[in-house]
Amino acid sequence: MSPSPSSALGSAPRFAVVGNRGNRRVTLFQDAVRAAGLPAARVVPWLDVLRGRAAFRPGETVRMDSPGEDAEVEQLLRAVDDPTRVEGSALWYDRFTGAVREVARAASAAGAELLDDPDDVAVLFDKRLCHAVLNGAGVPVPASATSGAAAPPVRGWADVRALMVAHRMPRAFVKLAHGSSASGVLAVETAGPGRVRATTSVERDAAGRLFNSLRVRRCTTEGEVAAVIDTLAPDGLHIERWLPKASQRGRSADLRVVVVAGRATHAVVRTSRSPMTNLHLGGERGSLDEARAAVEAAGGSWSGALAVCERAAACFPDTLCVAVDLLPATGWRRFAVGEVNAFGDLLPRLTGLPGSGAEGLDTYAAQVAAVLNRARNRRATATV
Repeated sequence: MSPSPSSALGSAPRFAVVGNRGNRRVTLFQDAVRAAGLPAARVVPWLDVLRGRAAFRPGETVRMDSPGEDAEVEQLLRAVDDPTRVEGSALWYDRFTGAVREVARAASAAGAELLDDPDDVAVLFDKRLCHAVLNGAGVPVPASATSGAAAPPVRGWADVRALMVAHRMPRAFVKLAHGSSASGVLAVETAGPGRVRATTSVERDAAGRLFNSLRVRRCTTEGEVAAVIDTLAPDGLHIERWLPKASQRGRSADLRVVVVAGRATHAVVRTSRSPMTNLHLGGERGSLDEARAAVEAAGGSWSGALAVCERAAACFPDTLCVAVDLLPATGWRRFAVGEVNAFGDLLPRLTGLPGSGAEGLDTYAAQVAAVLNRARNRRATATV
């Protein structure tokens, strides 16, 4: 992406943020912009983008944020009658990536600069593509039955069951290819013919429609698991090995690590009694100090763990900020990357890691600081 003339000269950036008005993400980013002494970011609503009314100004620095938590935007993207419905993620992906490319087109035409690359976003929101990119770059990831160009079609439970057998995966995560926030995720366990159970937040009503729930539950029969997966399959599925994870105080644990401008700046431990550690599904923040101590006690390297996240982020060099879900193996010595998220920086009140350069800054302030630092470097280069 080529910079606009004003940003190339290193002048103080003028931000525009593509998001939903009044959304907490936009509010937190605005707080960070103002705290840096900059004018408030101009908000370009996703509704305007989706209706063909996106407009940018010369020299603006454009940040895209999540289109979530807005029922009208969700309806335009997924064409569903209820924002808690699970189905429609393939349509959501097609329409959202189209909207992202429209933002890129409009920004380029206006001479504005994007902080999020549309090609990166398209990969980040397809778990199959993202897994293949990470694996190709040598980033450790769980084994998968569905990533890569030669991946077989997954038309329903029969295909999922056959792939789990073929890849020797008695335990696997079955995920919507374009899902987020654990929507449509099933942690499936098998133990011989007919012995199947799954842990999921998906609820199925009497008509067979699927809804996201804040309650994690167990599907205890193969028929129930099959009915959910058969309904999800038309939207695309990703299947990966369920890795045994490390624990903290008796709870399964992983880490969300935010990487800004190539550097791991923030991290939070997420713990849960279920396979899903998402905080909105009952997960709790764990102790980062205890996690670091456990890594070092096991003979591992904390800096090495963060470096895995930075290697994952390096696969998306034209996107300022990504969030990496880092899976510690039992014993805290080895790590794998579960997912890389485009909009995983909503971690209120979390300040930067020691030595990261983001000490005292939240995730949004760290991104603003990175843009300011980039502008200073451009100014210094331009004056040499």
